[in-house]
Formats: sequence, structure tokens, C-alpha cells
Amino acid sequence: MSCPASPATAAVLGEPPGEPGDSVPSTVERILARLREDDALAQLTRFMVVGGSSTVLYALLFLALHPLGFLPAHVTATVLSSIFANELHRRLTFHAGEQVGFLAAQWQAGTVSLAGLLATSAALGWLDATTTNAPAALQIALVVAVTTFIGAVRFVALRWIFRPQVGVRG
Repeated sequence: MSCPASPATAAVLGEPPGEPGDSVPSTVERILARLREDDALAQLTRFMVVGGSSTVLYALLFLALHPLGFLPAHVTATVLSSIFANELHRRLTFHAGEQVGFLAAQWQAGTVSLAGLLATSAALGWLDATTTNAPAALQIALVVAVTTFIGAVRFVALRWIFRPQVGVRG
């Protein structure tokens, strides 16, 4: 059983004083509620969480497929993790599940993903040409560095360029 904060305690904690029987939301509940908002900061935070998740998926796929060679592993892992990220961005990051269909989202975000695939493939090709047997961890780190930059461009594209037109029929 928890007791509502006294007015003095609530003021110190920066919380509104509660009435007896009121439920004061926990810090986690307040953070989650804040992350559900649609302003740029909440979207950027969700974008980074999705990006981190898809990067983990990429790394796992890349490591699993690495025996096929770095390029086939990279292309396959990029395509699959990009599809995963595009769908999560559509549904979670930008709350556009009702306005933008799966294929439209894959097409729009896929164009930026393709630029990322070309940039990361070029970076991996450069690494392969300039080093002997670069470890998979270094290859993944290089891809993460390049995709971090591409991710910033992607966020701008998805947030402001490919933003669904509410109320526009086509």
C-alpha cells in the first residue's frame, strides 16, 4: 500500500500533491507517456530505440552469415534489418500505420536505406581493400558509424519529407 505524497514531499519531488486515494504515476509511467507523444524529441527517441534494435538485428544476421563473405552477409543483413526498422518506424516512431501502408513505407524509407546500403558497402569495400582479414567486429563498427550518419538523414527524411499528409486523399 502506498500513501500519497504530502504537499511538502510532492513539492520537493516536483510532483503535484495528491488527494487521498489518488494514484500518482510512477517515473516509468511518466517516461512512457512522454515517449508516446508526437513531437520531434519523442519521435527522435523512438527513432533511436528502433535504430538500436535494428542494429542489433543487423549485427546478429551479419555474424550468422559472415561465413558467406562480408558482402553477401552485409547486403542480406541490411535488407532484412531495414525492412524491420522501416515497419517499426511506420508503426511506432511516426505513428503512421493508418496513413501509410507497408509497401509505401518500404518504398519511401527504402530509398534512403538503399543510399545507406551503398555507402556502407563502399566503406566495407574500402576496409577490405586496405586491411588484411578485418575482424567482423571492426566491420560491424564501421557499418554502425556510417549508418549513424545515414540514420540522421533518414530521420529528417521520414519526419519532414515523407510525412503523411493528413486529410489529403490520393
